[in-house]
Amino acid sequence: MTTICVDAMGGDRPSEVVLEGIAQALAADVELEVLVAGNSEVVEPFCAQHERARALLTTEVIGMEEHPVDAVRSKKDSSIVRGCAAVRAGEADGFFSAGSTGAIFAAATLGIGRIRGIKRPCIASSVPGTSGRRTVFCDMGANADVRPEMIVQFARMGRAYSRVTLGVDDPKVALLSNGSEETKGSEAVVELHGVLAEAAASEGWFVGNAEGTDILAGNFDVIVTDGFTGNVAVKTLEGTAKFIMGELKKAVNASPKAALGSLLLKSSLKEIAAGLSGDAYGGAMLLGVKSPVIIGHGATSAEAVKNATLVCASAVRGELVNKIALDVAGA
Repeated sequence: MTTICVDAMGGDRPSEVVLEGIAQALAADVELEVLVAGNSEVVEPFCAQHERARALLTTEVIGMEEHPVDAVRSKKDSSIVRGCAAVRAGEADGFFSAGSTGAIFAAATLGIGRIRGIKRPCIASSVPGTSGRRTVFCDMGANADVRPEMIVQFARMGRAYSRVTLGVDDPKVALLSNGSEETKGSEAVVELHGVLAEAAASEGWFVGNAEGTDILAGNFDVIVTDGFTGNVAVKTLEGTAKFIMGELKKAVNASPKAALGSLLLKSSLKEIAAGLSGDAYGGAMLLGVKSPVIIGHGATSAEAVKNATLVCASAVRGELVNKIALDVAGA
C-alpha cells in the first residue's frame, strides 16, 4: 500500500470538498491508503466510513493570511505541520494540502527535510500546451532570488518530474527570457544561460531560451526561471484565463444566437477550462524535499483533491525523490 497524508483543513473550500476528493481517490486506487489530517469532528466520521482511511487528529489550522514561518513554528499541532511530521516519521509516503503555500513550503522543508545536496526546493507544475505536449514550469514562487547553481538544480529536478509524471524519456530544458537568442535577457539571465549550457554540455538537455509565449505552447518539456518571475508569469496566465472565460460568458449572454452557439461549443469550452484549471494534476509539486509534496489551489475542487492524491502516490511509486537525488549526485 502507498499512504498519502491529506490535509483536510487546508484551502478556501469546506472540508467536505477535500473529503469527497479523498473518497474518489480511494475508489480509484485500491492500493492507496490515506492518512487524513484534521480536527476530530471532521476526520473521525469520514475515516469510520472508509476502510483505507486513517485519522491524524489535530487541533490547529494555519490560515492563508498568517505569516508562514511564524505559523509553522507556533502551531505545532496544525494539520500542515503534523502532516509533514507524519511523512518524516514514515507514517505516510507523501503529503497533499490546499492550504497556505508558504506554510506548506516551510513545514515540508523543515519537517520532511531537503534531499542531500539540494540548495533550495522549488515549486513546479505541469501546464498544458497548444501542441498537445505538457510543459513542466518551475520555479513558481518558492525562491524570488536564485544563484546559478540553484537554477541548474531546478532544471535537473524538473527533468526528473517530467520523466516520472509525464513519461518523457529525455526532457529538454529551456530558460525563460525575453527573447530566444542566447544574448537576450538581463545580465543575470545571460549568466544563467551560460551556466545551464555548461551543465548540460555532455548530456545535451539544455536547448536555449524560451519566451513567455512558449509557456502554453508546448514547445519545451521543462521551462525554468526564478521564483519571482515564475510567480508573476503564472498569475498573469491565470488572470488572462479568467478574463477570457468571463468575456466569453458575457458574449454568450449578449444574444439568443450567441447562446445557441455556446450550446454547440459547451463541451469544448469545458475541456479548455479544465485544462487551464490544473485539476487534472491537482496542484504544484514541491521538488527537492525527501518525499513527494503537492500544493493545491486554495479554491480546490474534489476532482483536484482526488487527482493530487493519485499523482502524489504515482510520484512515490515512480521513485521521483530517488531520481532527483541521483540526478543531483551525478551532476
